[in-house]
Amino acid sequence: MKREIVNDYSLLYRWQGSDPSLKPILLNAHTDVVPVEPNTEADWTHSPFSGTIADGFIWGRGAMDMKASLMGILEAIEYLITQSFVPARTVYLAFSHDEEAGGSNGTAKIAELLEGRGVRLNYTLDEGLVITHGIVPGLAKPAALVGLAEKGAVVLELSTRAKGGHSSMPPVSTAVGKLGRAIHRLETNQMPARLDSPVTDMFAYLAPEMPFAWRVVFANRWLFNPWLVPRLEEIQATNALVRTTTAPTVIQGGVKSNVLPSSARAVVDFRILPGDTVTSVIEHVRATIDDPDITIRQMGREPSEPSPVSRVAASSFTALRKTIHQVFPDVVVAPGLVIGRTDSRRYAKLADNSYRFLPMRLAPEDLKRIHGIDERIAVENYIEIIRFYVQVLHNTAGE
Repeated sequence: MKREIVNDYSLLYRWQGSDPSLKPILLNAHTDVVPVEPNTEADWTHSPFSGTIADGFIWGRGAMDMKASLMGILEAIEYLITQSFVPARTVYLAFSHDEEAGGSNGTAKIAELLEGRGVRLNYTLDEGLVITHGIVPGLAKPAALVGLAEKGAVVLELSTRAKGGHSSMPPVSTAVGKLGRAIHRLETNQMPARLDSPVTDMFAYLAPEMPFAWRVVFANRWLFNPWLVPRLEEIQATNALVRTTTAPTVIQGGVKSNVLPSSARAVVDFRILPGDTVTSVIEHVRATIDDPDITIRQMGREPSEPSPVSRVAASSFTALRKTIHQVFPDVVVAPGLVIGRTDSRRYAKLADNSYRFLPMRLAPEDLKRIHGIDERIAVENYIEIIRFYVQVLHNTAGE
């Protein structure tokens, strides 16, 4: 393959296809990992950067996010080369070095390079959703959820100033009080919940495998939506699927119990549902707080709009669904919405469709391992991941 080093650390491989009339595909992964929290190294069963293989698992930081994908892609392609496989479609492999830091120096530069060359992609495949066990309520079978879209994100700082002084003579409203009111208003006046694609697509695909009562509800959403949406709002995981979420994550103000602070600040993280925008979130915040003493500004990583929603009717989704069933015959396949951010959003302008799926098998107790202590992946599951990428290339890039 042709290899290019992009912006010093990211890698772009090109596997030339035999039919130049076919749009290429792009398999994406990232090489960077999140840090290990200081002073927790001793809590790991095996040293977090050892890559130990023991008890049927590969242990270490990045085993799940996302060396299993990165190495699985490479092992799959090396296997196909030994079988003299030649793709009909050109295949790009894009391995960025800074996804965990936002991707502006890695994937963004790769996307700019491809756009400058006029590359138009049939689809991209990246991390996002997985094979869940016991996470979808009422579903007995494992569910392979393929992300059709991802939520956007914006981080806002709320700040206010007030006269300082001794706490024995407080004003009617302190800086901390004003900020507390603003946060309370945001938490009690959330952005409206609604059911749109791809969440509606997810339930349509899952409903036939769910208990009879749920099948009736999802088959007649026109009737049950007024009941269904409030039920989904009550569950933390599904609430994130039906609205732009509001999460105050930082609050600062004051240095001593008897000193009135002259300023206070808070940070609020919003994850934006497709259909909402960064602008509509900021407008909602201003209108909801409705206090000229509160200053609102963007901060942190660059904001991102929700991604376009890829089509389930596309031949690429049909092929991906077929591939999953071939390698994982025990699962039900459904579209889904990724509530975090992935590198895929950087390729939105270049790709007809973007899918976010890595066939890791995750039980509820495994969720804490992602970015946490004792990150690991089962050797058996890793082999399944390699087989998945082999089959993906046969079904979507083969003759």
